[in-house]
Amino acid sequence: MRTIEFAYPVKEITYKQIDSRNLILYVFEPEVQKDKNSVMLFLNGGSFHKGPQSPLQFQHQAKYFSTLGITAICVDYRNGYDEGFTPLQAICDVKSAVRWVRKHEDHLNIDRNKIVVCGASAGGYLAVSSIMFENIDDDSDLTDPIPNACIIFAAMMDGVDIMRRRCTELLDIAEDISPIHHVKRCLPRTLWINGTADEDYHQNKEFISQMVHAGNDIVFKTYNGMEHGFFNYGRHKNKYFHETKIEIENFLRTLNYLD
Repeated sequence: MRTIEFAYPVKEITYKQIDSRNLILYVFEPEVQKDKNSVMLFLNGGSFHKGPQSPLQFQHQAKYFSTLGITAICVDYRNGYDEGFTPLQAICDVKSAVRWVRKHEDHLNIDRNKIVVCGASAGGYLAVSSIMFENIDDDSDLTDPIPNACIIFAAMMDGVDIMRRRCTELLDIAEDISPIHHVKRCLPRTLWINGTADEDYHQNKEFISQMVHAGNDIVFKTYNGMEHGFFNYGRHKNKYFHETKIEIENFLRTLNYLD
């Protein structure tokens, strides 16, 4: 079993069990308690290959937003660490995580109508796909799995390319699970963050353009010359870690998710 050790105190809650595998919400409880707090679910990237990243990727952002009165959660979902993994499982898990949080609003002391999903890279693909593809689901719970807002960091939107590189057994259905092949009005209000030197920048730009044309409300924030993962804690002396968390904070304030 993989051990995940956070640098900060977290509350561990099992939101789903698949055979002997417990999927965990790592909860950073807000330092400022309100009647009902907004909640952010963080989906790490780098999860489709063997030796994947873990929910630790966003722990520093989660800690920061908990100091502002948000219930911040790093989500454990099935990934390349799990035997027989495919991205379909992870899409289902994201839906289950949102459902669990919304269903347990009183337990978490959160506002069920102020749920934000924030995903990077593979996590961004999962965030978008969990909203876009209604037919991908393994949960009989009828609770709404759609978040009220999204934040995406540079996510591949071409499912055909993803499956060709990471999951060839799904190539026959790759176009069916490819967001760029299914542009429609479906996303909640979204902040999309991208470095212009990211290898996926032009694809992201084209996807966003098409999605906005289809009626989606997306703010596209770019960082000139920045690479994939430039926002991660520890990179660039944390310059962009700080800048992007302030960008997210401002976005949340426009939604009235922060006082």
